[in-house]
Order: sequence, then C-alpha cells, then structure tokens
Amino acid sequence: MSRTSTSPTRSTSETPSEHSIRLNPGELRGGAAILAAVAIMLVAANLRPPVVSVAPLIDVIRDDLGFSSATAGLLTTLPVLFFGLTAPIAPRIAARFGIERTIFASLALLIVGILLRLIPSVATLFLGSAILGAAIGVCNVVLPALIKRDFAHRSGLMTGLYSMTLSGGAAVTAAVMVPMDTALDENWRASLAMWALLAVVAMAVWVPQLRRVHTVAVGPRAPGLWTNPIAWAITVYMAAQSFIFYTFSAWLPQYLIDNGSTPSSAGNVLAIGQVVALIMSLVAPIIAGRFADQRLVTLAFLAVCTAGFVGLVFTDHATVLWVCMVMAGPGAAISLALLFMVLRSSSATQTGQVSGMSQSVGYILAAAGPIAIGWIHDVTGSWSLAFGVLALAVIPQALATLLAAKNVRMPSHLDRSNGPPVPGVLR
Repeated sequence: MSRTSTSPTRSTSETPSEHSIRLNPGELRGGAAILAAVAIMLVAANLRPPVVSVAPLIDVIRDDLGFSSATAGLLTTLPVLFFGLTAPIAPRIAARFGIERTIFASLALLIVGILLRLIPSVATLFLGSAILGAAIGVCNVVLPALIKRDFAHRSGLMTGLYSMTLSGGAAVTAAVMVPMDTALDENWRASLAMWALLAVVAMAVWVPQLRRVHTVAVGPRAPGLWTNPIAWAITVYMAAQSFIFYTFSAWLPQYLIDNGSTPSSAGNVLAIGQVVALIMSLVAPIIAGRFADQRLVTLAFLAVCTAGFVGLVFTDHATVLWVCMVMAGPGAAISLALLFMVLRSSSATQTGQVSGMSQSVGYILAAAGPIAIGWIHDVTGSWSLAFGVLALAVIPQALATLLAAKNVRMPSHLDRSNGPPVPGVLR
C-alpha cells in the first residue's frame, strides 16, 4: 500500500474540548481527481437519507409502536443530536487514523446503525438511529476538509456539488419512501434498512482512496473563539437553519396527513420542498458571493422563508407554494453557513475551528426541535400553533445574520487575543 502522510503535531496547550484540522497540501488531478470526486459525492449521498427516511413513514411508525408525537420527535432528532456530539471528536479520529480510513470506518458504522433498525425492538430502533447519527456526524466534519485538501483550486465547485448532493439525497428519500414501503408490503423497518445498500456501494467505491492515507494535525484549542461574537453569530445561524430544516422535514408529512393528504402525496410535497432546498443551496452562495457584504441577500432568503410560514399557518390553500418557500430558507442557509465559515475566518485552521464549533453547538441545539414541536402538538392538538412556534427560529437567525454576513473577519490569533473584528476581504 502506498502511503502519503504527514505526522500529526500536537500543541502542549491542546485539550479535548476543541480541535481543528490543519490541511495537508497536494491537490488531486486527472483520473485520480475524478475518482475521488465520485467517491466523495457517493459518501455525501448517504448523509441525509437515513435521517430523512423516517419522516414520510412517521405516521405508520407511531401507529405500530404507539408513540406520542414527542417520542416520535425524539426518534427523528436523535441522529441530529449525535451529529453535534461527534463533531468535536471527528478531527481527532482523522488525526489518529487518516481521513480516508475515518470515512471508510464511518460508512461501515453507518451500515450497522441502519441495519440495527431492522431488529423488532424499540431499543434497537433508537440505538441504530444514534449510531448512524454518529457516523454521519464524523463525515459531516471530515468531508469538507477532504474537499479543501484535494480540490484546493476547485473547492467552490466541489462545495457546491457537495451541498447539492446532500439536498438531493434528502429530496430523493422523501419521494421514494412511501412507494418503497408499499412495494415492501408496508414493512417500515425493511424500508428504512434499504438505505444500507447505498452505503455499501459508497464503501466499495471508496476502497481505492484507502491507498492514500493522509493524517491531519490536531491544532491547539482556541479559547478566544468561544467568546468571539462572529464565531457565535455563525454558530447561531447554523443552529437556526438546522432547527428549521430537520424539524420541518420531520413533521411536515404528518401535518399534511392530518389535513387530509395521503402518505404518498405528503411524501411528494416534502420531496418538492427538498428539491427547492437543493436548488437554493446552489443558487444562494453564487448570488451572495458577488457581494463583499452578504447581509441583504441573506435577509432576503429569510424573508421568503418567513412568508412561507405565514402562508402555511394562516391559509388553507397553496400549500405546496408555502412549503417551497419555507424550504428555500434552510436550503439557502446551509450553503451560506459554509460560506460564512470561510469568509469570516482569517486562516484555514480558524475555518476548521469555526466549523467544528458551529456544527457541534448548532446540531445539538437543533436536535431539540422535533421533540419540542411534537410536544407542542401533543399538548395543543394544533399543527398551526406548532409551526408558528417553529417559525420563531427565524428571529435569532436574522439577528445572527447581521454579524455573520457582515464584511468583517475574526482576528487571526483568537487563541491569544480577543481583539475586535477587522475588515473582511472577499477571496
């Protein structure tokens, strides 16, 4: 096995609380680049279906297991919680075993988590959801680092393809789950387990990447990052968009079914919304990247999302339009959050630190969404009120935008100084 690696270095000030990835140089070219790009996209295609696949079948799962809305919300949110819990340790795992091996092992763990949900037990259903969430959480952190390392001069294109694949995987999942469940004689456990096949394909295509073992250095902790307002603005922005996306995706099918739609129709509406999210994840950074200051553009996307919530809560018609408008918000926001991590940082190391912070805190906070909204529906019996409360997440997201999208950068040495932000340079 050929081996290309750099030795990890550790600072004496390092603590387990936060780590960052220092990327190794060496961009791929030619056939190796194409193969790596295909492999990355296949891995990315696996990062949303195991989570989103629960929502179109949640009504069937609730009836079969006797779950309340709050308990069903816990099932849908458990993977998101583990996204956040594993984000801080992902760089350390990559530093120990190499990025390529870390991703391969995460895919294997993902398959285990998916297949555990086949076992007819409530405990294994939740355990499998937690395990697959942990596997996806590691990939969430290390895949963007791999793109930055291997596609340095095409990072914009690859990041766009990566975001598109994430949203595309969610859209396809929403569309096919109910027909797949029907074809499998309404065996929802088997329907959820079918996504293991996609992970097996990704593992097979990933095998050639194991010939290239790159370790990464674990950087020192940056205590100043946790007191820096820009870093927190990006974190709050990330948390709010995740809160809206995962909560809305989890409960929209049930909302539509309770209002007279068939499960198949509800899944189709969710799929249409996911397609809109996919399109916006491509369009938003292209538009925002034309401006040094992205506040007006970002607030405009939030206004569309807010208008969608207003229409959904207060009217009984044009449901598909309102759903598309709501999903346009988090669809644009996920790409914008990634853009802010790069533009507001002063170095690649700092970008990694902000990414780890925002994903860890953001996903943990977002995990409360499906449970909380499910509980509100249980108590009030009203989806309109529950979605109205969900819409309030736009407020902190808008406030965070005022700084996260502003043309300023964090100081270059936050681990030594908490100085004020400096004017940003769009690169």
